[in-house]
Amino acid sequence: MRIAVTGSIATDHLMTFPGRFTDQLLPDQLDRVSLSFLVDELEIRRGGIAANICFGMGSLGKRSILVGSVGDDFADYRSWLDRHAVDTASVHVSDVHHTARFLCTTDQDQNQIATFYAGAMSEARNIELRPVADRVGGLDLVVVSPNDPDAMLRHTDECRTRAIPFAADPSQQLARMEGADVRRLIDGAAYLFSNDYEKALAEEKTGWSGAEILSRVGVRVTTLGAKGVVIDRAGEEGVHVPCVPVENVVDPTGVGDAFRAGFLSATAWNLPLERAAQVGCTIAAYALEAAGPQEYGLARQAFLDRFAAAYGAAAAAEIDPHLTCPNP
Repeated sequence: MRIAVTGSIATDHLMTFPGRFTDQLLPDQLDRVSLSFLVDELEIRRGGIAANICFGMGSLGKRSILVGSVGDDFADYRSWLDRHAVDTASVHVSDVHHTARFLCTTDQDQNQIATFYAGAMSEARNIELRPVADRVGGLDLVVVSPNDPDAMLRHTDECRTRAIPFAADPSQQLARMEGADVRRLIDGAAYLFSNDYEKALAEEKTGWSGAEILSRVGVRVTTLGAKGVVIDRAGEEGVHVPCVPVENVVDPTGVGDAFRAGFLSATAWNLPLERAAQVGCTIAAYALEAAGPQEYGLARQAFLDRFAAAYGAAAAAEIDPHLTCPNP
């Protein structure tokens, strides 16, 4: 199964604030907030949602095709992704802009305040999917993850025109997009990914109820943080998948991307939806324990043991034949 992942490719600047953001917010002065947080740590990491997803898939042994736009400062990052089973040949390189930057501060309660500079990502709207499909012999699924909004709409429209199944993952871009564009992104998706807050926001922006959205997508996957994941399909009872236990939470950045990587990999292995969500939850646990969205490593047997401890030996036996992590 050939999966192209479109979306942001960025460098993450991750900072840690030792207090609580909520302690610094005055309810009667929220209309004129002016705050500066003195942080204890700064980590510069590889990131971007599409790149994070592709890295996670490669860590499981599933090769994917990265589609996005970067600056001419991408050479080292490209080499890293190439070494982790990511096809980067369809990444556009801008002549004038730097690769996007994500600046994120996390407090002691794992709340986050972030700013994103688009940079070269603004040129992703010029990328056509057909040459990508022609190069690799066709596409079985296109993931439309957060990106330049016009690029997201173009990729979604092209998938419909060319009858390519697509997964809608608007997440952070829901906040800036109008209802008509959100409806355009969602309608007809084979999969719709969001967290529980984004689920409610999508319903508010589109004016569609949860049932109406389910009637327009194949599978709706909603992550619930520490409460796990819910998978919904029209006319069927929802399936809840609990999280994998995590002993030491280090950094939540990129955890949702890791979940998507696991879910998509298992989907490509033709495993049931519940099993796909379980693979997603397992790799998400590794990401949560790492300082950065591409700083975790997967060893095949350790992954299987952790998966079995969370979901049972029979479930682990189903993923065993497909799991080809680079490390034994």
